[in-house]
Amino acid sequence: MLGWMDDEALHRTLTTGRCTYWSRSREEYWVKGDTSGHVQYVKSVALDCDADVVLVKVDQVGAACHTGERTCFDADVLMADGPLEDAVSDVPSPGQ
Repeated sequence: MLGWMDDEALHRTLTTGRCTYWSRSREEYWVKGDTSGHVQYVKSVALDCDADVVLVKVDQVGAACHTGERTCFDADVLMADGPLEDAVSDVPSPGQ
């Protein structure tokens, strides 16, 4: 899933071992699973090279997505000319 974390949410995530996010719409922190029971237990945390994206790997209990699915990223991406796989296969590799 994708969620927003500010410094405080990241701090809470790191100190509790449970994913805490900032809800922009409700303007409050929320811990994944506190109301749904679909808990995320932190396995590892990594920053990207610019330190502006956090990747949190978790042990997911129940659904991650608000739709009830295990993941929020299960839809195939289609390009105007066909599946993404076709478009990607036409992209030259670096150095070509």
